[in-house]
Parts: sequence; C-alpha cells; structure tokens
Amino acid sequence: MLTKWFPVQATRQPEAYWLSLHYFNLFRLVVSGTFTVAYALFGVVYSFGAYHPALFFAASVGYLLFALLVIVPIDVHWPRFNLLLSIQVGADVVFVTLLMHASGGIQSGLGLLLIGPLVATGMVSRGRLAMFHAAVASIALLLEQTYQVLELTGSTKEYLQTSLTCMGFFSTSGLAFVLTRRLTATEKLAQKQRIDLANLAQVNQLVIQDMQVGVLVVDERGQVRQRNTEAERLLGSPPAVWDKLLLGDYFPAMARCLQHWRTNPHDKNFDLVAPASGKQVQARMSAIGGDETLGAVIFLEDLSQMQERAQQLKLAALGRLTANIAHEIRNPLSSIGHATQLLQEEPDQDATQIRLLQIIRDNTYRLDRMVQDVLQLNRRDRAAPETFDLAAALRQFAEQFRQTEKVPDGVMVLKTRGAPAICFDRHHFDQVLWNLCRNAWRYCRQQAGSIRLHAAVAGNTVQLDVIDDGPGVAKPLQTQLFEPFFTTDSGGTGLGLYIARELCEANGATLDYIATPQGGQFRIKGRSVESNTARFPA
Repeated sequence: MLTKWFPVQATRQPEAYWLSLHYFNLFRLVVSGTFTVAYALFGVVYSFGAYHPALFFAASVGYLLFALLVIVPIDVHWPRFNLLLSIQVGADVVFVTLLMHASGGIQSGLGLLLIGPLVATGMVSRGRLAMFHAAVASIALLLEQTYQVLELTGSTKEYLQTSLTCMGFFSTSGLAFVLTRRLTATEKLAQKQRIDLANLAQVNQLVIQDMQVGVLVVDERGQVRQRNTEAERLLGSPPAVWDKLLLGDYFPAMARCLQHWRTNPHDKNFDLVAPASGKQVQARMSAIGGDETLGAVIFLEDLSQMQERAQQLKLAALGRLTANIAHEIRNPLSSIGHATQLLQEEPDQDATQIRLLQIIRDNTYRLDRMVQDVLQLNRRDRAAPETFDLAAALRQFAEQFRQTEKVPDGVMVLKTRGAPAICFDRHHFDQVLWNLCRNAWRYCRQQAGSIRLHAAVAGNTVQLDVIDDGPGVAKPLQTQLFEPFFTTDSGGTGLGLYIARELCEANGATLDYIATPQGGQFRIKGRSVESNTARFPA
C-alpha cells in the first residue's frame, strides 16, 4: 500500500526540494514555538487553549519537539523524499487538529494552519500525493467536528464551516500543484532558451572574430560595445580599455560620420583614413533594431584590399584574354617564321633582302617568345607541388645551366646551410630559377663568383637567394620589376619576372627583390619540410 503513495524514485529529488522542506519546517518551528512561549508566559490567550489548556500546551511542546527532530533527516536527505514529506504533513495534521480541539474546534480558526503544509505538499510532490494529504487533513477535521458534536457541546451547523475548510484544502493543494508544475515547465524552457542564446552568442562571436571585415558595435551614447580583431588591425590599438571607449575619442572622424548618418540614414558609406594605422577604410553603417538612435553596427573594409581584389580580377580576365589571343597568333606566327626560313634558303639574294629577311625572322622569334610567355600564365593553376631536397636540385640545375648557357666553371657558386627541403612544383621551380639565373648571367661581371645561390632554412620557411655582382636595379624601377610587360631590355618581353612571381605564389611561395648596396638579389621563400640525410642522400 505504501508503494502506491511513496513510489521508489529512479532519480534523486532536486536539491531545491530538500531546501523547501527546510523552509517548511522553519514555519513549523515558528508556529509551535510561538504557541509554546505564549502559553508559558501569558497562559490562555483569547480562545487558544481555552477549552483544554493542558492539551494545548502539551500539543504545542510536542509540535516544537517534532520540528526540532526532523531537522536532522532533512539535512541528511533521509529517508526518501516523499516518505519524509508525508511524515511531516501527517504530524502537522495531528498536532494542528489537537491544538484546534483544545481551542474549541473549527471556530478557533486554527484549522487554517494546515493550508501551509498542504501548499508545500502541492509544490514539491506529485498530484496524487497532494490530494492524499488534503484528504487526510479533511478527514481529521471531520472526525474532530464529529467528536465535538457527539461527545461535547458542538453544533451540527459547524459542519458547513468544516466542509468549506476541507474544500479549501483540496483546492489549495491542487492549485499549488498545477501552478508549480507550470512554473517548473517555464523554468526548464527558460533554462533551455538561456543555453541556446549562450550558444548562439558564442557562435556569433566566433563568426564576427573570423570575419575579414572589421566590425564595431556602437550604442546610442557612442560607446564601443563590441569589436573584432580585424577592426583593431584597421584602426589600431585604442587609447583606453574597450569597456569605456567612446568612438569620438578613438576615431573622431568616424564619430562625425555616425552623427551625420543618424540625421541622414540614406548616406551609409564613408571613406576615411584611420589616424592610428594610416589605412584607408570604408565604413558602412547599419542600424540596430531598425532605429538609428538605438545604436549602430559599423562594418569596416580595407580599401587597399578591395582595390587589390579588383586588380586581381582584372588581371585574371586580362590573362584569359591574352592567352586566347596568343593561342590564335601562334599558328600564323609559326607560318611566317617557316616561310621566312624558306626564303632565306633561296639563292641569289642581295644584301638588302638578306637583312630584311633576318629582321623578319628575329622579330618573329621575339613574338614567339612573347606568345610562349603569355601561355605560361595559364600554368600556375596546374601546380603539382612535391617535396625534394633543395641542395641536390640546385646542383643538378647549376650543371645544366652551365652547359646550356656556356657559363665557365667557378662563375656560379652554391652554398647551402643545413639540409633544406622544399615543397614546390619541380617544373615551376626550374622555370623560376632559369629566369632568375639568366637575368643574373646577363647583368653580372661574368667572372669567378659572379652568381651565388644561397639556400637555408629560416624557421618554418626555406629561403633561396639568387645574387649577382652586377649593377643591380635602380631604386625608381624596383617597384615596377614584377609588373607585366615591364622590361629594360629591348629584346625582352617583360613577362619573365611577372610569371616567376605568379608561379611562386601558385606554390605557396614568395619572390621578392632585395635592395642591396651593390649587385642584385632575388629571394624565394617557400614552405620548409623536415628532411634528413637518410631521406635525401647527398
């Protein structure tokens, strides 16, 4: 029978439920202690204990002792929660009924003291258990009233008041149970939404931090509430902590633009120069909540990067166009060259004819070289990087270069530090080296040690320098070195260094010109790969 009302629980009750029992017992201590102290000091007060003073005092003391005794079970969470709750409610019913009986029955009003325990039961127990406790309290009041009528001088008219009180017990217990269940469901929903909002806030924070666009969130007072790392990179470090930073102190020009935007919402884009970093930025304003006065989100874009992306798109389109044109020119150019070669083989040609045919052939050869260089632009997208020993590759290249270009021994010097290994498309690597070394051979003094190839590992990159002892590149021309079709050689195409840099970038490497007091120096920086002599034997 007990398992019907006190089922074994699969999980422990929440700690808040046990804390509720503690507060309910505190109420029990206050009530019983008040009755005990009041009777001990003043005796019978009004109708409390007037009909049976000894019973009233004994019930008050017993009620107080019970309240003190249950403190320990509540603290140690023993026995099971529902069982301990029912024991306490049963004790409340017994002691309150005795106090009510000693005070004259239902007319004393002490029966209303049971509403507190019944409300507590409805808040922390199941629906059936709450109704069971209300039924126990109602039976106790009805039995007491029946005893008053049968054995004492009680009136049957008091059954109406008793019945109304019992109905109040049931309605109070049921209402407390329903409201508590709804409150619990609301708390669970609020907790779930709080977790979802926290997760969403973290996701938004990660997205904002990884954005390539700077973001500033400014409130209605002009205080910066949030920003990302890109905004700090564009605008520089603030002069104060972010929590107390005003946009007017950090970036006055942007603060004025923000004020202008609030009065003219259609003007959203502003081009500014950040005072801290000197970068040109474009600021775009967006209202928070559709109201410009509440605050704004400011998106910052680096104009130099935007121009660079636009330039890359233009160069890509130009590359595809020139490659198509070069492909169409290649066949007629080959026919012109072949026809010129046949005409040169004809006998009985005078000097003028020979000179003119040679001019045609030289220019045809030059145009063919230009076409070949233009077609190379399409190869950067077909890079197939591989890992190889840089020192061995340089020795092999130097031998081939000396034989092909008729370079005397000792002119080209190789120097490697450590055992560098590089990840690079082998064909692209050879093409870049051929271009750099041909330029070095053309402009160097062509004596011992005029061309030097130095390779070394620097951190996570491998560094290769191609150095010559020539006149170097004039400072005004250094910024134009890698531009397409720029050349100082009347017979050159102006695409060699441009293609070399493009091929390096296709392999995750860089190609730069290093200004030195004397001579010329080009530096390739590529991805370093751990290597050893066992993997790459000398």
